[in-house]
Amino acid sequence: MAEAVTRRRARGGGGAARRAERTSVSIETARFIERNIPNLELLNEEALQIIEANAEIVLEEIGVAFVDNPAALERWKAAGANVEGDRVRLPRGLARELCKTAPGRFTQHARNSDRNVEIGGKSLVLAPVYGPPFVRDATGGRRYATMADFQKFVKLGYMSKWLHHSGGTVCEPTDVPVNKRHLDMLLAHMTLSDKPFMGSVTDPSRARDSVEMCEILFGKEFVAENTVMTSLVNINSPLTFDATMMGALEVYAAANQACIVSPFIVGGAMAPVSVAGTLTQVLAEVLAGVAYSQLIRPGAPVIFGAFVTSIDMNSGAPTFGTPEASQILYGAGQLARRLGLPYRSGGGLCGSKLPDAQAAYETAHTHNAALMGGVNFMLHACGWLEGGLVASFEKFVMDADQLGILHKMAAGVAHDENAQAMDALREVGPGGHFLGCAHTQANFKDAFWRTDLLDYKPFETWDEEGARDTVALAAARVEKQLADYRQPALDPAINEALNAYVTRKKDGMPDAFV
Repeated sequence: MAEAVTRRRARGGGGAARRAERTSVSIETARFIERNIPNLELLNEEALQIIEANAEIVLEEIGVAFVDNPAALERWKAAGANVEGDRVRLPRGLARELCKTAPGRFTQHARNSDRNVEIGGKSLVLAPVYGPPFVRDATGGRRYATMADFQKFVKLGYMSKWLHHSGGTVCEPTDVPVNKRHLDMLLAHMTLSDKPFMGSVTDPSRARDSVEMCEILFGKEFVAENTVMTSLVNINSPLTFDATMMGALEVYAAANQACIVSPFIVGGAMAPVSVAGTLTQVLAEVLAGVAYSQLIRPGAPVIFGAFVTSIDMNSGAPTFGTPEASQILYGAGQLARRLGLPYRSGGGLCGSKLPDAQAAYETAHTHNAALMGGVNFMLHACGWLEGGLVASFEKFVMDADQLGILHKMAAGVAHDENAQAMDALREVGPGGHFLGCAHTQANFKDAFWRTDLLDYKPFETWDEEGARDTVALAAARVEKQLADYRQPALDPAINEALNAYVTRKKDGMPDAFV
């Protein structure tokens, strides 16, 4: 009975929630992208067939390791795999056959149903940076992240028009014990934003906490029947599936919650230096991971992930925005589509220490490759700095502003009667100008994409206003968005139940910082 009441409150809102809704500020969020442009198909049919055949050889002859997970080994044995120790060798075609039950597109529900997203097909969902232990801003410089920083990022994500998803670990709050911080992070996503979010994967018990908190937020019956979380499960490349990540996948797949099965590869260190060799490894790892999710629950939603970058052979440091990384992104997208799976890659990736020209160049290369390469879920879309070690407040809003360009490009070029503009051409004729013509007056408000951040003023005006560079403009926008932030309405009973759950869980275990 209590669960039914909670579910009704979660979906209906209650009188108090409706009163709060009437007094809250509505934040505009663009709908997730539906591409009206073709994908860039970089690899020809011969190359794709070679990579697919070689991936089957890897799975059959070399195999993958499922470490410290006896239950997984038993599942693979029952499915027909050859298991020796922790090494699992899959007969040719087994993984591909198991993958067939995974859906090609699914809906992730947000607590505000207007902000639901669909992942797969021609969609592109944009989510913020994930995982950095450090943060940077214009005043405090580089420092370890705190929970207050985390909450600020969630608020900025909520306020960002072009960002569809609240993400997960937008930074790692090091001032909260390791075994408890996931509770505070989930609570922030659930209460400070009403966009969809990600669950915890750092321990199977934390994945279960994520599911239970969602049952409070959405209602237990709703969670049982719908996907309300998309979570990142990294493969320990090369060819190793550790018990922590697989344990989280097992929890989520059993609960019908989505997982991104994603190799984490630095080319030349964790995969071959060649594009084709790396794609072979990526495909083999994803096939094994997605197949395993379907052993847990056929039909569980899952995303083909590819996070691949190259390495600087002089320093050993990872590099971003390189042509090889884009080639792998394009190729992996083709392989994902041939499997009929949603695809995750891309982001605002860069190796720069500051939100500077290097950061902008490298980020733009990856953003554009993700758009053209058919990515369905773009993690790290904004805020990434220093190879993922740092979440930058200024770069967050810089990147989030530029995501509007992806929306415009994805829409394609209109060619209806209004877009043909023949009336304007007739009205103006030779030697005239179009500023005052009827067509311009009717269309000027939305004819061109407009930045909310960058400066296009004349030099004299820019100079009089302080000659601010992009970082200064971004710092001002961070402050404005945080000042304008208004918390989205949430049924007080649900809010109370979430906070009580977090308090009970925290009180039930000692602090652990490792």
